[in-house]
Amino acid sequence: MTRYLIPLLMALTPTAAPHTQAKNAPAAAPALPDNQAQIFTLKNGLTLIVEEDSSAPVASVQVWCNTGSIHEGKWMGAGLSHILEHMLFKGTPTRGGGEIARQIQDQGGYINAYTSYDRTVYWIDVPSSGVTQAVDILADAMMNSTLPEEEYTKEQEVIRREYAMGFDDPNRMGIQLLMRTIFGESPYQHPIIGYLDVYNKLSRQDVLDYYKARYVPNNLTFVVVGDVDAAQLKAQLEAFFEKYPRGPLPPVYLPEEPEQMGRREIHEEFPTELTRLYLAWRVPGMSDPDAAALEMLGSVLGTGRSSILNREIREKQQLVHSISAGVYSMPTQGVFFVGAITDPDKREATEAATLAQIEQLKQKGVTEAEVEKARRNLLSNQLSALTTARGKASDLGSNWMLTRNLDFGREFLRLINAVTPADIQRVARKYLVNEKVTATSLNPLGSLTQKDATKAGSAEITVQKFNLPNGLRLLVREDPRLPLVNVSAVFRGGLLAETPETNGITKLFANTLLKGTRTRSAEQIASQIESVGGSIGSEAGNNSFGVSVEVMNPDLKLGIELLADVLLNPTFPQTEVELEKRTQIAGIKTEEDQPTTIARNALRKKLFGSHPYALRGSGSIPTVTSLAPAELKTFHTEWVTAKNGVISVFGDVQAEQVKTLIEKAFAGLPSGQLKLTQPPQAEKLAAIAEVTEERNKQQAVIMVGYQTADVLSPDRAALELIDEACSDLGSRFFDRIREQQALAYFVGSSQMLGLAPGLFAFYAGTDPAKADYAKSELVKEIAELAKTGLTPEELTRAKQKLLGSEAISNQSNASFAHSAALNELQGLGYDSYQKRKAEIEAVTQADTQRVAAKYFANTHPVEVMVRPPAPKGN
Repeated sequence: MTRYLIPLLMALTPTAAPHTQAKNAPAAAPALPDNQAQIFTLKNGLTLIVEEDSSAPVASVQVWCNTGSIHEGKWMGAGLSHILEHMLFKGTPTRGGGEIARQIQDQGGYINAYTSYDRTVYWIDVPSSGVTQAVDILADAMMNSTLPEEEYTKEQEVIRREYAMGFDDPNRMGIQLLMRTIFGESPYQHPIIGYLDVYNKLSRQDVLDYYKARYVPNNLTFVVVGDVDAAQLKAQLEAFFEKYPRGPLPPVYLPEEPEQMGRREIHEEFPTELTRLYLAWRVPGMSDPDAAALEMLGSVLGTGRSSILNREIREKQQLVHSISAGVYSMPTQGVFFVGAITDPDKREATEAATLAQIEQLKQKGVTEAEVEKARRNLLSNQLSALTTARGKASDLGSNWMLTRNLDFGREFLRLINAVTPADIQRVARKYLVNEKVTATSLNPLGSLTQKDATKAGSAEITVQKFNLPNGLRLLVREDPRLPLVNVSAVFRGGLLAETPETNGITKLFANTLLKGTRTRSAEQIASQIESVGGSIGSEAGNNSFGVSVEVMNPDLKLGIELLADVLLNPTFPQTEVELEKRTQIAGIKTEEDQPTTIARNALRKKLFGSHPYALRGSGSIPTVTSLAPAELKTFHTEWVTAKNGVISVFGDVQAEQVKTLIEKAFAGLPSGQLKLTQPPQAEKLAAIAEVTEERNKQQAVIMVGYQTADVLSPDRAALELIDEACSDLGSRFFDRIREQQALAYFVGSSQMLGLAPGLFAFYAGTDPAKADYAKSELVKEIAELAKTGLTPEELTRAKQKLLGSEAISNQSNASFAHSAALNELQGLGYDSYQKRKAEIEAVTQADTQRVAAKYFANTHPVEVMVRPPAPKGN
C-alpha cells in the first residue's frame, strides 16, 4: 500500500462472497485479531492512543505532530518542518544537548524522527522498562525545546550536507523532478527538505516562531504500542501537560490544482549511468470512492515479479532493469505512477511498451485471479508491517492523523474486497489517459545531447532444532501472534566461495535460482507465491547465500514446496541468466552514484588484497559478463547440500508438522559436506595505506578501516560494543566531529565479522573543502579510542543499546529466523540468543581497552578519501 495509506488490515477478515474452493485455489485468508487500541483526549486537545501488547518486553513511543512541509505558509519551500526535526532534541531547560539521546540509549532504546508533507513524527523504540522516561523526553521536547543559537548554527551546516547528499542521489532527484512537473499550484510540488537558497534565508527566530505556532498540545498525538499500561500513560501525560493550554491553529490553505490539459514532459541529465523514467497521472486522494480500485490497479500492474509490467516489460521484452507501479496518495489528491530503471537508449521504447500494456488493460481488462492476488498481497504486506510495536504504532498514528478513525483500515479493506475486474478497467480508462500523462526522466550526462545530435529474539518463545537424516539442520519457532510464517534457508558460501575470475557468481546464482525449475517457469513461481499474498526472495552475502519465503499460515505447504523446488531443481535458463546478468551489471554501475559505496569498495580492495573479502558483492562487469549457466549449475551442485545449510521456520506453526513437511520436501537434497571449515586468511598490511578516489560529487566521504576478527573470536562481543558506542547519536565521534566542530553530516562506524577475519571501519561524510581536516580529526579520535577503550559510561550505554535493539529487531519473525539460521550456520549456535545477554554483560571496560588497542593501535589501517576532483590549474 502507499506510504500514507496504512490501514488496520489485521482487524478484519476479508468479506468476499462465499464460493466453492477449486482444487488448486489458494487457501482461505486467515481470521485476524480485533483492534485493541484505546484513545484518550486531554482537556487541552492532546490525543493519546495506546495499544497494550505484552507479547514482547518492548514498546514504541511516538509523537505525531500535524505539521509538515505543506504547512509552512510564507516560508513554503524553506524546509522549516525538517529543520525542526533536527533541532527538537538539541536541548530543553532540564536536558542539555546530547543528553536526550544518551538517556534513551541508557535505557537500551533507539530514537529517531522523520518529516513528510503533512506530519513530523518522533519515535523511540525502547524496552518496556524505559517507557516512562521515553514519554517524558518526548513531551519535554514537544513543549520546551530551546533551539540554542549555537546548535542552530552547527545544524545549518549539517543540513547543507544533507542537501548535498540529495543532489548526488539520482533516485531522490528523479522523484523531485516528477513532483514539480506534475504539480504546478499544490505545495506537494516542493521537496520536503525545501530549497537550499530559500533555506539559507531562514533565521533561528523564524524557526522558533514556527515551533511555537505549530507545536501546541491540540496539534499533537501520542501513540504508544507495546508492553505498557494505558492508565499509567494517560496519568503521566495529564500531569505533564496540565500547565500547557491549547493553542490557536489557523487553517492551512492548499491551492486546488487545476485540471491537466495535456501531456507534460521533462527529461534532464544527471551524473549517473542509468535512466530513471517516471510516467504519472494525477488521481483523487484516499477519500475518493475510486481510491480502492486505483490501489488495486497499481498492484495488478506493477507489484511483484508476476505483475503485468514486470512480466511483460522486464521479463519478456527485457527493456528495463526494474519496473513498478503504484499510487502515492495524499488526503485530497494523489499520483498514480510507473517507475522504471533502464538503459538510456531504451527510454523511449520503455515508455511506449508501458503505455501499450496500460492500453491493453484498458481494452481487455484483468482477470479475477489477478484481482484476488492483489487483494492477498495487500493483506500480506499489512500483516508484515504489523509484526513490530513500531509498525503497529505507525499504523495507528497514520490512520488517526489522516481520517480521525482508527478503523479506517478495516473500512478501506471492505472497499478493496468489493473491487471487481470491471472497476479496475473503469478507473484505468478514467484516469490513465495518454493525453494527460506526465513523463519525466533523469539520464546519464551526454545521453540527451548525443541523441539530439544524431537511465535477539524473544526469549519467551523457544527455538527447537532438528537434525534431519541427510544432515540438514532445521530450526522451528512456534509463534501464534499473527497468522504469518517465515521460512529462511541459508548455506555457507558468498564471497568466500568466489575467486577474481568468478566474482559475482553468488549474487547471480541467488537471483537465478528463482528463474525456473524442472517443473515451474519463473513466471509460475512468482504467480503461485503472489497469488496467496506471499513472497519469495534470495540474497547473497560475504559468507553465505540463501532463499526466504513468507506466507500466511494456511499456505505453509505451498511455501515449503516452492522453496524446495527452487533449491533442488533450478534449471538456470539461458535467457533468464542473461536478463539477470544485465540487471546485476546495472547494479554495479549504480554503485558509482554513491560515494559511500565507492569508499567501501576501495577500502575492502586495499585492506584484503588477494583475499575473497576484497571482492565486490555484485562482482565486476567483466566477470559477470563471462558467467554462464554451466558455471551456475556447477556452483549449485557444490554448495547447495544438506550439511552445508540450515533452514528456519518461524511463525504460526506446529513444530512436528513443520519437521514432516521439510523432511519430505528436502529428502532429495544431497548430504554433501560443511564447507569453508578452514577459510582463507588475509595478509596483514605492512604499513598504513592511503587511497584517494575522485568523483564528480558535491560531498566527500572518509573511511578508515582495520582488519579485525572472525565471528567465533572471543573479541567479538567487545568489538560489537565498540561499534555500538561509536555509531550512535551520543558517541564521541558524533559529539566532537559533527556537533562540536560541524565537520560532518554523518559520522560513525561499521564492522563485518565472518567465517574469516573481517574489518572494522570508521567513516564520515563532509564538505570537500573540510575533508582533510575532518580526516585528521577522525584519526585523532580513533587513536584516543585505541588508547583508552570505552569509558564506563560509554560501555554501559552500548550494552543497553545493543541488547535493546536486538530485542526490538527480534519482534519480527523474518529477522529472527534469518539471524538464528545464520548463527547456527556460522558456528555460534542457533540458541546463541539465549546466551546473548550474559555474553554482552560480561564485557568489561578493560576488555574494550585491550581489544581497541589490539586492532586499532597494533595493526595498520587503510585510509580512503572519496572527493571531487581538484579544480584545474591547482
